[in-house]
Amino acid sequence: MQIQEIPIEQVLVIRQEVMWPDKDLDFVKIPDDESAIHLGVLVEGGIKSVISLFKEHQSIQFRKFATLVSEQGKGYGSILLKHVFEQFSQSDIEQIWCHARVPKAQFYEKFGMKKVGETFLKNGIEYVKMEKRIS
Repeated sequence: MQIQEIPIEQVLVIRQEVMWPDKDLDFVKIPDDESAIHLGVLVEGGIKSVISLFKEHQSIQFRKFATLVSEQGKGYGSILLKHVFEQFSQSDIEQIWCHARVPKAQFYEKFGMKKVGETFLKNGIEYVKMEKRIS
């Protein structure tokens, strides 16, 4: 198993399959994808989990964090998220944050992330902002 940067084209396929299988590939694209850092967990050459990182000043937002349905529960997402926190723990980054689907908030809390503010709806799904202070 290894974690490495992967091309956006491969990320989009995983995003679509996991998050929005009923939508076309353009639906899963987000602004600034081309300038983001896209990481993936690879096992025997196949991508199992992906995360996209968007840096702004001393903050990193991760978006579109997804693990293939057939690979969920095997720890790949946890390994990837731990890697992200470790990668930026010795940098100028002050916080890492995301907009988490409310049912997934407990997963992020296991990594020391805290809910910030009220929940909100986007595309019919309820989200909450979560963050972790790094420095």
